[in-house]
Amino acid sequence: MKLKSIAGLALATGMLFSCAEKKETTTKVDPYAPQYIEVAEDGKMDFLIEQFADVKVLRYEIPGFDQLPLQKQKLVYYLTQAGLSGRDIMWDQNYRHNLTIREALENVYVNYEGDKNSDDWKAFETYVKRVWFSNGIHHHYSNDKLKPEFSKEYFNSLLTDTNTKLEGEAYDVIFNEKDSKKVNKKDGVDNVLVSAVNFYGPDITSQDVEDFYKDAYKGPEGQPIEAGLNSKLVREDGKLVEKVWKSGGMYGAAIDKIIYWLEKAKGVAENEKQANTLELLIKYYQTGSLDTWDEYCIAWVTSTEGDVDWINGFIEVYNDPKGYRGSYETIVQIKDFDMSKKMAVLSENAQWFEDNSPLVESHKKKNVVGVSYKTVNVAGEAGDASPSTPIGVNLPNNNWIRQQHGSKSVSLGNIINAYSQAGGTGRLREFVHDDEEFELEEKYGKLADKLHTALHEVIGHASGQINPGVGQPKETLKNYASTMEEGRADLVGLYYLMDPKLKELGLVEDTEGVGKAAYDGYIRNGLMTQLIRLNLGDDVEEDHMVNRQWVSAWVFEKGQKDNVIEKVTRDGKTYYNINDYQKLRELFGQLLRETQRIKSEGDFEAARALVEGYGIKVDQDIHAEVLKRNEQFKSAPYSGFANPVLVPETDDAGEITAIKVMQPSAFDNQMLYYGKNYSFLPNKN
Repeated sequence: MKLKSIAGLALATGMLFSCAEKKETTTKVDPYAPQYIEVAEDGKMDFLIEQFADVKVLRYEIPGFDQLPLQKQKLVYYLTQAGLSGRDIMWDQNYRHNLTIREALENVYVNYEGDKNSDDWKAFETYVKRVWFSNGIHHHYSNDKLKPEFSKEYFNSLLTDTNTKLEGEAYDVIFNEKDSKKVNKKDGVDNVLVSAVNFYGPDITSQDVEDFYKDAYKGPEGQPIEAGLNSKLVREDGKLVEKVWKSGGMYGAAIDKIIYWLEKAKGVAENEKQANTLELLIKYYQTGSLDTWDEYCIAWVTSTEGDVDWINGFIEVYNDPKGYRGSYETIVQIKDFDMSKKMAVLSENAQWFEDNSPLVESHKKKNVVGVSYKTVNVAGEAGDASPSTPIGVNLPNNNWIRQQHGSKSVSLGNIINAYSQAGGTGRLREFVHDDEEFELEEKYGKLADKLHTALHEVIGHASGQINPGVGQPKETLKNYASTMEEGRADLVGLYYLMDPKLKELGLVEDTEGVGKAAYDGYIRNGLMTQLIRLNLGDDVEEDHMVNRQWVSAWVFEKGQKDNVIEKVTRDGKTYYNINDYQKLRELFGQLLRETQRIKSEGDFEAARALVEGYGIKVDQDIHAEVLKRNEQFKSAPYSGFANPVLVPETDDAGEITAIKVMQPSAFDNQMLYYGKNYSFLPNKN
């Protein structure tokens, strides 16, 4: 496709003349200026931007944006600008030297004028792109430090040739073994001390964290705040103190920019409730008060009118080995009216699902409050949601708010669509057991995935309750809290995917076919295909991968007596074939019951036995086989996205008169543009 850039941003071609000779300068495009593709007249777009290492970078469309009135388009624009303004917070949260390293890498990337066809340069390019994709020097999924495939000597020559300065620990860590794991949740180690994530001072231990929060302010009785959510815990003058992320505090310069754009968004809010919700978010960023954060979360979850919504703040705690601190994240959303109407039926029937679940009666909620579910189209992402993005989100995370005020569940419809547009069937054909399994996946797989995501987010995360007097999961289940919660939500979805209720609600026509496709895909992924994401010899460590393995491995083992899932070897290849889907559903129900018991009772030892016994270790023979079988496929196992660019047009007075949606031409161009225009933090914070 033809590339283009905004008029005036490219450096012009010049012609220099003298009486003796004519000289022509070379056109040079400003690498920091956004460059766009030209979408075909029929509206069809190439979703794939590029592929490198284990990553594909895709584009996504924003259906419905053109139909919004200008005021709502402005709201979307201001919210995306607010999100991008905090981008560097995520980089610094991920690792204390990330911003220093990124500045050096980008300077080399832009200014090097040597041989760009050499294997060394190509290895350097790939390393830079991997760092961009991961928001730092640790892999976005495995948490392992990215290893450069160029030598220290070559890197030194690049630094010299481009007059780039990088020294000390920030230089050494690129090549040494220090800080090799961003987040380490393994059993038997000091999880805080051995994790490189920048949520704690380098000398802080797991015991320090537990001691500090034992006596810290926890909020009103029965309404605990998410203690530690928006701060870094450090030792100053021998005492443990929190450096709060707020205006005037840590990350204050970026947060002030976020506030600036949120103020503009408030000025074009769709209604008074939405404006008041934004005002509370601004107040939270100004004060850092977690009581205000809870006020905001209540206002946000109960603000359901309007076509535009957002996620903004320090949200998910997966990157904290102790489960306290939230990574910076933003997602700006536009309603998908058609799909939301179809899927709202789940939230309307949430109590039925809770009442009919296999949980112990005392662990069921008697009144599932306000679970809303919508399919939305993403208009922009930043922080923990970009470039690698979720496909579904359920918030807020504070349990008492969810129980008393409800939650919002969203499925990111255009993201799911972009994934499917860039997919293929070759890998599927390789790992399915037979033609029937392949045909079920082809016919029902996409619907099964959408329904599982919906059930996971709407019913799963809203289900169950903690026994009176039992602490929050981050306190009781500790480093296993996140994977236990994700596994529990998965199990709720799996249990109900074979339930006739889905047909009764009009969500499926063939419950059995959709359920079979979902069960086949889950077991195939949990026991085999997700292993393509790991290097041979590695344990499973990412929380979602861990939960998929412990769920799959547990039901496989427990069903062996009745041959529920059969391990088949054919022509030297391993397959898993489900012989009895109804018995498998019963096993999912049994495991769901036990998982909820563990959460409700805060049974740490049972959580450890389940996760360590089934979720961490990998059968090395199976892993080697899977990697060998996967070698024939060139499609990368991970995907992420470059954001569409919202380009405002203004009149002579500077007022926005229109906003156009443009598609980025290249991943590196967007990353360089972001680095230049949204870097509001010093390299050391």
